[in-house]
Amino acid sequence: MENIKRFNSFAEFYPYYLGEHENSTCRRLHFIGTTLVIFILGFTIGKGAWWLLLALPVAGYSFAWVGHFFYEKNRPATFQHPLYSLLGDFAMYRDMILGKVPF
Repeated sequence: MENIKRFNSFAEFYPYYLGEHENSTCRRLHFIGTTLVIFILGFTIGKGAWWLLLALPVAGYSFAWVGHFFYEKNRPATFQHPLYSLLGDFAMYRDMILGKVPF
C-alpha cells in the first residue's frame, strides 16, 4: 500500500501539486479541461440547464487523467487529495494565465 503524504495547508500542498505536473502536455490538458469546466459552469448558470452540471467531472477529469496516465505517467493527486487537487487545478490555471507556470 502506498504512503499518503499529509499536508497541513493548501500552501504546503501546491508545490507538491506542481511537481506532479512537470510535463507540458499534461499541464495543457489540465488547462483545456479546466477551461471546459468554467465554460460549462457559466453556460449552465446562464441558461439554467442544471443537468449540464453532470458534465463537469467528465470535462475536467477526462483531460487531466489522460495527461497523467499517458504523458506524466503518474497517478493523479486527486485520488489521495481531492479537495486540494481541485483547488490546485484552478491555482495552476490562474498561474498559467499569469505566466507563473509555463504552458
